[in-house]
Amino acid sequence: MNYEALIYLLTALILGSVLGLERTLAHKRAGVRTYGLVSMGSCLFILIARYVIPTAEALTFDPLRIAAAVVMGIGFLCGGVIVFKDSTIQGLTTAAGLWVAAGIGMATGYGLLELAILATVTTLVVFTLFWFIEHKLAGDGK
Repeated sequence: MNYEALIYLLTALILGSVLGLERTLAHKRAGVRTYGLVSMGSCLFILIARYVIPTAEALTFDPLRIAAAVVMGIGFLCGGVIVFKDSTIQGLTTAAGLWVAAGIGMATGYGLLELAILATVTTLVVFTLFWFIEHKLAGDGK
């Protein structure tokens, strides 16, 4: 068993789940499991690319295409959570958060753990601190 891969997968799962926990506490539908799975799944695809590429005798493809495919695939998933209801658009922040969770998973898969942790922390700042600022500016007071 490759312990490095296990560490990366668990790190991606934990970092994504941290974002999902905040979303759960904010009473959003996509929560701990969704964010954790998106982040870990993205990491998995990158790990697959990392392990398959060195075994190929002659590279006939660009290895970064896998990362691009993850971005496109998560974009499709995110599009499904955006809803137009009662003259308002809902789910944009959830979609953006899932998109970032995919990026965190990819960074983790490439072994960029510090970048993944930094992205998780800054995303939490957006989800929490920026939410309060946004509502203060809008005059909601919530």
